[in-house]
Amino acid sequence: MSLDVRLTPFGATHLAGFAALAEDPDVRRFTRFPDPPEPGFPVAWLARYDEGRRDGTREAFAVEDPADGAFLGLALAVAIDAEAGEAELGYTVAPAARGRGVATAAVAELTRWAFEERGLERLTLLIEVANVASTRVAERCGYALEGVRRNAYVKPGRRADTAVYARLRGDGDAGR
Repeated sequence: MSLDVRLTPFGATHLAGFAALAEDPDVRRFTRFPDPPEPGFPVAWLARYDEGRRDGTREAFAVEDPADGAFLGLALAVAIDAEAGEAELGYTVAPAARGRGVATAAVAELTRWAFEERGLERLTLLIEVANVASTRVAERCGYALEGVRRNAYVKPGRRADTAVYARLRGDGDAGR
């Protein structure tokens, strides 16, 4: 992978970039971010991920450009089940950073973190089937399509067919 990104633990210094992401129509459409975001959503979201970091049930990283520290997006362990050795991962990229390989680089690094630093065995990505760019990212990073959850709940007022992609620790190093 030629593009280099840095994953940094998400913190208060990233809230401005996060707030801008929360306003993006594609982020609202293809993620579980509320639409529209409630007042105070970025701060409440940070608090939830800070709690998850402390108890080991979730993790949030800012995706940054290592050259200048620019905020490029988010890479998330949405839900970590340490006992089962599994996690659901997620990601989103700022509009100005899309189409440059940022998502693929971020997911590859997040996958490495989950396997090597957290010792997990199975990782999943849940992607709305209409989000073709994200399905390509999953495939480039070595995730295999396991099936489609038809008409799955996404968030209040929103249901969609959701592809389930998974990667196991022993699947090799695709996307690196």
